[in-house]
Amino acid sequence: MRMGLPLHTPISCPILIGRHQQLEALIHLIKQACSGQGQTVLLAGEAGIGKSRLVTEVIARLPLLQQQSEYSAVTIVKGRCFEPDHAYPYAPVLDALESVFASHSPEALATCVGPACPELIQLYPAFSSLWPACTSAPALDADQEKRRLFQALTHFLMRLSAGKPLILFIEDIHWSDETSLEFLLYLAHRLTSRPFLLLLTYRNEEVRPELTRFLAQLDRSRLAIEVPLTRLSIADVGMMIREIFALPHPAHTDFLNMIFALTDGNPFFIEEVLKSLEMDGDVFYADGRWKRKPLNALHIPRSVQIAVQRRLDHVTPAARELLAVAAVIGQRFSFPLLQQLTRQDERKMLDLIKELIKAQLIVEESEDVFLFRHALTRQAMYNDLLARERKAHHLAIAQTLVAISPDVPDTLLADLAYHFYMAGEWASVLEYAPRAGMQAQQLYSLRAACEHFTHALEAAHHLAVPPPLSVYRARAQAYGMLSEFELASHDYEQALTAARALNDRTMEWHCLNSQGVLWTGHHYLRAGDFFQQALELARVMDDPSILGQSLNRLGNWHMNMEELPEALRYHQAALTIFQERNDVQRLAETWDLLGLTQLVSGHLQEGAHACEQAIVLFRQSGNQPGLISCLATRGMSGASYLLYPPLFSSAHRSELLRCGEEALMIARMIGWRIAEINALVYLGLSLGPLGEFERALELARTGLALAVEMEHHVWVAFAHLLLGALFLDCLALREAQHHLEHALTLGKEIGASLLLDVVAGFLASTYIAQQSLSQAATLLDTLCGPNLPRHTQMQRLIWCARAELALARHEPAEALAIIEDTIASTASEGHEPGISPRLWHVRAEALAALGRVEEAQAMLEAALEAAHTQCLRPLYWRISISYGTILRAQGWRKQAAQAFAEAHRTIEELAMNISDAAQREHFLRQARTQLPPLPTPSPRQLAKQTYGGLTARERQVAALIAQGTSNHDLANRLSLSERTVEKHIERILLKLNFTSRTQIAVWASEKGLLDN
Repeated sequence: MRMGLPLHTPISCPILIGRHQQLEALIHLIKQACSGQGQTVLLAGEAGIGKSRLVTEVIARLPLLQQQSEYSAVTIVKGRCFEPDHAYPYAPVLDALESVFASHSPEALATCVGPACPELIQLYPAFSSLWPACTSAPALDADQEKRRLFQALTHFLMRLSAGKPLILFIEDIHWSDETSLEFLLYLAHRLTSRPFLLLLTYRNEEVRPELTRFLAQLDRSRLAIEVPLTRLSIADVGMMIREIFALPHPAHTDFLNMIFALTDGNPFFIEEVLKSLEMDGDVFYADGRWKRKPLNALHIPRSVQIAVQRRLDHVTPAARELLAVAAVIGQRFSFPLLQQLTRQDERKMLDLIKELIKAQLIVEESEDVFLFRHALTRQAMYNDLLARERKAHHLAIAQTLVAISPDVPDTLLADLAYHFYMAGEWASVLEYAPRAGMQAQQLYSLRAACEHFTHALEAAHHLAVPPPLSVYRARAQAYGMLSEFELASHDYEQALTAARALNDRTMEWHCLNSQGVLWTGHHYLRAGDFFQQALELARVMDDPSILGQSLNRLGNWHMNMEELPEALRYHQAALTIFQERNDVQRLAETWDLLGLTQLVSGHLQEGAHACEQAIVLFRQSGNQPGLISCLATRGMSGASYLLYPPLFSSAHRSELLRCGEEALMIARMIGWRIAEINALVYLGLSLGPLGEFERALELARTGLALAVEMEHHVWVAFAHLLLGALFLDCLALREAQHHLEHALTLGKEIGASLLLDVVAGFLASTYIAQQSLSQAATLLDTLCGPNLPRHTQMQRLIWCARAELALARHEPAEALAIIEDTIASTASEGHEPGISPRLWHVRAEALAALGRVEEAQAMLEAALEAAHTQCLRPLYWRISISYGTILRAQGWRKQAAQAFAEAHRTIEELAMNISDAAQREHFLRQARTQLPPLPTPSPRQLAKQTYGGLTARERQVAALIAQGTSNHDLANRLSLSERTVEKHIERILLKLNFTSRTQIAVWASEKGLLDN
């Protein structure tokens, strides 16, 4: 059923999409016309592109425009051309007069006609009922008669609006007769100094010779402004689908791609295709997503077929026959192949191709390649053929391709597999479809890969032969990368059962290992069972590479279960195997997993080094999926919500962020959606602790939408975690709680300890910030008892939250004990523990509460330095407030004021990274409540703040410099020594960050100091 719409609701987009620029342009032109600068505007575009819809939207906004204008109303006159009208003189003019006659009173019309009565009655006899006494004008020769009528029509229109702005809107002038176009040109010349807008629309693919001349004359005289309408982008089409069906989330990518490919972004085609597809059941909404039949099985709506047929009516039978063969070849077709199939000589072929181009049916892409201008044109032509005709054409195409290239290059694999499949040549399908599928998979064209593999399995069924296990496994891999969990799991089970029956241990291992990877996105305990079975099988196989891969998989599983000693042991064993074999690809994968494990343990330097090793090897081997994963991980090795509380690291944050940005760029370049979600979320997790809220929120929302679309539970949970952490830093506690509780629910279903711990840590902090201490305690006790180790950053996050809870309960001794143990756990073998600004901050709060003020101050100074060096601004302002509080308690008021001012400055900076006005104001309000009230500045202090910190004397010096006064004269006028004047100027330059007297002079003038 349709999401959000009742049955039988007409399918049309409720809002105008993708036309903001054109809408603003038309409104601007109307304003100019209203002010007396008459305009002629041409609205051009193909059929269905939305010309009339745009004009309707503009007219709907006129009341608002009238409120802003000195005119009380705008008169609108509409006329329209129809297809037969090119043979009827004045057809659009008569249509416009008809609308005027119907909408105006006789009295109003009488005042407009005046001396033009005889000519108007001659053109439009209905006017005679209003003026029975009016007699016809004396006859003149044809040219004079036409000119007199043009003058009468122009006079009538100018008087019609009684001095108010007039919009004359004529639709579809591509069907207009030549005489009407002559009148419109005459009118365009005479409206330039009047409040008059002549708005004309036409289809730029149906331009007749007379319209070409009309447009050329307008262009030569520079009388018109053309506003072209182009097809919608795929993003606009996605928004249109979402608005039509009131979807809570963006349309599924596959569905969107199908609609875009079919309609080429034409709004009319989109609405008509959606209407037809839904009515015919070709697309349907089920299980929270749109599903569809294969593209070739879709019906073309009658309204679109009529639009296509109208274009086909203008071509000869020979050209139409050629186009039919081209439609079977595909959306894109080559001249040599088409020529060989149709057996036409080149001259004749060129004539037919030119005819089809002129009819706007195809376009030339290169010397030998052409493509259909609209996918719907090709689809309509294809559907018009009988099934037997289509099958024969497909077979002829496939056989011709083989004859042209007997060795079958990779570039032809997909075409051969497709055409042999459509021809029902099953033996050839089984030969080419698996190869085409593997090629598509290597190019990350995963839907195409699944389709080819499905065709291969269908061919095996028709030939009554056992289906190739490699095809089942390959299709399962493609489904897995697309997050089609059930389909992938089914294929792995099919292949696993068959592999065991054939005693094919290698295939059995591949299926077990791949099932484990697949289940990590849904349930970690089930994934662990598969990995364990795969490892047991690998141990009895004589294949070190398979054993090493199993060790890595199980090691990564243990890392996600926060069992780090086991994880490191498995990865080290795998590393030894691959180093002995010098297996670059597997070494890269192992270093990547080792790096992540080290980072999770808090060993940032070791983790960063391992990631760098992996990145080099991934680049060497050209493994882009591996490179994406490792770059994303490397990007988090400085600061990240996932590795919170962060340890001090000397890594340069811009270098790390570049790693994350590169990971995202590559993922989007190869079109791998799961990798894109990984890069989006990891980059957001890195930006959040730096206070880059706006970008991080954008990444989180995009990642969440994609993860929901892909139904990947793990990434949905991580995206909610990221949003929760961001909202917590933005002090939007209710939003933070909502996202973190959602992530917690998913985390429990998935069963990964690492995910659960990091979510629980942030959610407990959220509860504490809301003073919901019992909720925080229940959460921490339930998920992470008092025996929880401190091996991972996530476990330390839990203990940090426990310490915060103890402080909130006024138990500073317990809080201090927790933090001391947690800080000690960050030390790696042979290394001193690094500085964690958050842990140091909590430690200082506990020390201060116990009266150990000097120790607390030292802790805060170290935490401030680390937070500042790492640009951890959300932490920095909180620590600054604590530092100022301790300083003030010791009587150091000036230093305390500086700390509070630093906190205030940082809060203001962070607020600029929140674009939502309400959210920004909420953050500022909540953050400022944590600051002590600032003293009201004196008038002198206010003046210094206004003038960049300059004292009254320094402002006086700056004003005299702006007057061109030399240092010597300055000294005399102010009764100062020249040395003192020089000192004043030095301080002015320093405070204003200037380097010259000229800059001081300009600044003083801008600040109005010369007037004081």
